[in-house]
Amino acid sequence: MQACRGRVLVLASGCGWVLASRRMILALMEPSGLIERGGPLVWVLLGLAFIGSVCVVERLFYFHRARINVGDLLVGLAHHVRRRAFAEALHEAARAPGPVARVAHAALLRYYLDRADLRDVTREAGQLEVPRIENNIRAILGVALLAPLVGMLGTMLGMLETFQRVGEQGGFTGPVELSAGVFTALITSVVGLAVAVPMYLFYLYFLGRAKRLIHRIERAGIEIVNLIADAREEVDFAPFRGEVTAGRNSAKAKQEHAH
Repeated sequence: MQACRGRVLVLASGCGWVLASRRMILALMEPSGLIERGGPLVWVLLGLAFIGSVCVVERLFYFHRARINVGDLLVGLAHHVRRRAFAEALHEAARAPGPVARVAHAALLRYYLDRADLRDVTREAGQLEVPRIENNIRAILGVALLAPLVGMLGTMLGMLETFQRVGEQGGFTGPVELSAGVFTALITSVVGLAVAVPMYLFYLYFLGRAKRLIHRIERAGIEIVNLIADAREEVDFAPFRGEVTAGRNSAKAKQEHAH
């Protein structure tokens, strides 16, 4: 009978500990419980998450605005350049969004330069676009790297506080109090990883987008330089300011020849 009573008491105490732990975990899983139990470093992690979210949204809008079909843009510009219609080519490049169109516009503005100088112009214009493309990407990486470190620091501080309380009580503490202290200490690590994982994925995504965009800029710069240089080396090249005059003179010459 005594053995049965002992087993019943152990079972009852175990069930009570499980129920108490379950209530504690459910309370801690609430947002208010996480913030209150996690300590001030949870606010630091929430601040990092806010900064990273703002950077992510800004980059999403930037790459959405910079999205353009480079092939279609180059085909349209090539059509105008081969007709020596540089004014129309400039207008089309100015209307197109994104850094690729801006690099093409910079080259068309200085169409009168030779091939080597035009190449330098497009290279410099592309280099000016690189900081805009890479803007806030390093900030997202910084949040992804700092968040788990801050979470680990919070966990270590929480564990130190838990063992300090155990030491103050002379080493006598119940499993509920001990598990509560350990669980509280792990909150910051969980929050830190929850912030770091998506931020690092966004960093990899934006890094790939940036590299592809820089490659498109280089491709467009090379092709626009070749288009301008080849068109200028053809016979009967009409200067930019005299496009309309050249067209009229050509029409008059054809009429006189016909008569």
